[in-house]
Amino acid sequence: MYRNSAFGGDVFEMAFKQFQIVADQLDIPYDERERIFMPKRALIVSCPIHRDDGSTAVFQGYRVQHHLTLGPTKGGTRFAPSVDLGEVAALAVWMSWKCALAGLPYGGAKGGVTVDPASLSPRELEALSRRYMQEMIPFVGPHTDVMAPDMGTNEQVMAWFMDTYSMYQGKTVTEIVTGKPVVTGGTLGRREATGRGVSHLVSRARKILVSSRQTLLRLFRVLATSARSPQSI
Repeated sequence: MYRNSAFGGDVFEMAFKQFQIVADQLDIPYDERERIFMPKRALIVSCPIHRDDGSTAVFQGYRVQHHLTLGPTKGGTRFAPSVDLGEVAALAVWMSWKCALAGLPYGGAKGGVTVDPASLSPRELEALSRRYMQEMIPFVGPHTDVMAPDMGTNEQVMAWFMDTYSMYQGKTVTEIVTGKPVVTGGTLGRREATGRGVSHLVSRARKILVSSRQTLLRLFRVLATSARSPQSI
């Protein structure tokens, strides 16, 4: 279905296989699957910055908007050495699924830059963050595509995104990103939200596992008692 597309790699292949399993379970017609699965829009941009040593470095940036039917797209932006178009596209697909399952009026999106943020100085990180947002400005907005932090980015990067976009608009546009500092309009608890979600998930899984174990023990006792009873001989 996507073999002749620009997307590829192990992560995108994983998302494709997951989709095929679900599509088979839901009996989605084959001629509708490509329309549902393939991203609506994909961007590749070059982000040149001046390094602290006076040299110029160019980093590859991406943004994929998967589904625009339900509303504006929404998704994080990661800075990592592994980032490529296929990985970003797969993450955008998964974001669409998460929004749909949660009943949120958003499509999925994802972005990123192929870079190890630990190799950048604070000034270089700011320069790259602002340059990436500058390249994204024609394609994002509060009613088009809302950015968020992800691996390798944080509140500070979101603040730089917001400031760069706001300067272009000539006014403060806090809603262009989520995950920004609380003092600039961010939400209390956003920084801890992912970790808290993992904690809740582990707690629920433990309760289910304990309940399942107790159910199995009761079943084994019943079977053992039945096996020892005269009627079972």
